[in-house]
Amino acid sequence: MLILLMLVFHTTSHAQTTMEEFMMKWENGKKLTLAVVETMPDDLQNYKPHETAMSFSEQVTHLSSAIVGISGGFLMGEESGIDLEKIPSTKAELKAHVEACYDYGKATFSKLTEAQLAEKIDIFGNNASRRQVLGLIDDHCTHHRGAAISYIRANGIEPPRFTAF
Repeated sequence: MLILLMLVFHTTSHAQTTMEEFMMKWENGKKLTLAVVETMPDDLQNYKPHETAMSFSEQVTHLSSAIVGISGGFLMGEESGIDLEKIPSTKAELKAHVEACYDYGKATFSKLTEAQLAEKIDIFGNNASRRQVLGLIDDHCTHHRGAAISYIRANGIEPPRFTAF
């Protein structure tokens, strides 16, 4: 029984992603998001599959801007200097916005201590740790990047391949 208990403890104590692993995943997400933007032709940046949907550019702008908004509001991020009201109008501006927002997220995340990551905060009416907020931001990016990828496919274009590492 003691051996079984030790095995369970060992497995669960290593189940969480470290910040180093998360940051590697974050950089991979940034590269994939930039590849998604690059893949969509200039003349389809405003494509939307339905009148009520966000356009391709709006999907990517939203996922990027949310990194800054959530990090600044809930992860003790410093003033970003990024104009979240400005809507990128070209592919080059969109790529620059993606880079700036992901880099801001990385800088903010890397300053958090283990104690700060474990601290519970109120976020959107929920009580969660800052570590959970990191997961929320990452999931939000994945969700909207996936929508943007579906827009690429809807136009008969092969999207960039996902790479895990």
